[in-house]
Amino acid sequence: MDNAFFQKPILNSPYAYPRRHWELDEQGQPTQLIVEDRRKAEFISPIPRPRKQKGAGKQANLLLDQGQGLSTEEQQYNNTALINAVRSEVEKWRNIPHSSDWRVTPETARLLQYWRHHAFSSIRPFFCQIEAVETAIWLTEVAPQMGKAAQLFLDQLNNASQDANPGLLRLALKLATGAGKTTVMAMLIAWQTVNAVRHPNSKKFTRGFLIVAPGITIKDRLRVLQPNDPDSYYASRELVPGDMLADLERARIVITNYHAFKLRERLELSKGGRRLLQGQGGEALNTLETEGQMLQRVMPELMGLKNIIAINDEAHHCYREKPGATDDDFKGDEKKEAEENSVAARL
Repeated sequence: MDNAFFQKPILNSPYAYPRRHWELDEQGQPTQLIVEDRRKAEFISPIPRPRKQKGAGKQANLLLDQGQGLSTEEQQYNNTALINAVRSEVEKWRNIPHSSDWRVTPETARLLQYWRHHAFSSIRPFFCQIEAVETAIWLTEVAPQMGKAAQLFLDQLNNASQDANPGLLRLALKLATGAGKTTVMAMLIAWQTVNAVRHPNSKKFTRGFLIVAPGITIKDRLRVLQPNDPDSYYASRELVPGDMLADLERARIVITNYHAFKLRERLELSKGGRRLLQGQGGEALNTLETEGQMLQRVMPELMGLKNIIAINDEAHHCYREKPGATDDDFKGDEKKEAEENSVAARL
């Protein structure tokens, strides 16, 4: 039997808005029908149909939540409604014909027009890359000017950040493997830096960036985000108009891996030397550096800046539980392993 889904799985150009998609049933299986619309954001993973249907119904009822494991119909962590709503607002804003009505700075408007319409000589940004940056721009520059119409989105994002990391606003940009996250990071840095340089009194923009990678290999790959690197994406991939490249030279960018944030010993001592300095019955010596000393070591270039943007590459490796979260569901070795994993992820 012919299977059109596997014969032609790709329906859209990667450079244009996705206007069609293959329909999937409740088990994530293709129905062979094409829907003339963009697929809505959902937590769904298409998997091969099992030969035996035993237990299939139970698996269909399991839903993927926000980092807490698997949830059931009774307990869901589902924010796809917010994702789809923001996506819809960004789409309406994108289709406004005149840049004077976009409610962004002239610099942002020029970058948007450049990314959407420039005749790139080599690698052209994908639609998903531009949309990711457009979403960050809409939330930062546009939504705050729209009153109640957009305040709901901002409140939900602020409340979610407050629950997990009080005092730290977080946004997650989730792209498929191979979609080009490094290019998205470069575009975000360009947008923020050019505006920060040309609007130095604005609190919406910064030229300070802390980029955190999960390991040394990825950290080395990210050097292309430095404007002075020979293979810098801003010039080699034409991500910024030529007359804006000079502004990028004023960006302060620190690229590190998360292991650098572990507090280090300020005084290397043997066990005997530590006991000698501590004395019999004395208080334990605290020879670890403070958080302030750690920050000075890891990112001295950013010290003194009032605002910075921290970009956590491969962010699913690192997280912080909600205040009060526990591992009471684990016992023995499982609990010990869970605690060790949490310590590593929170570092």
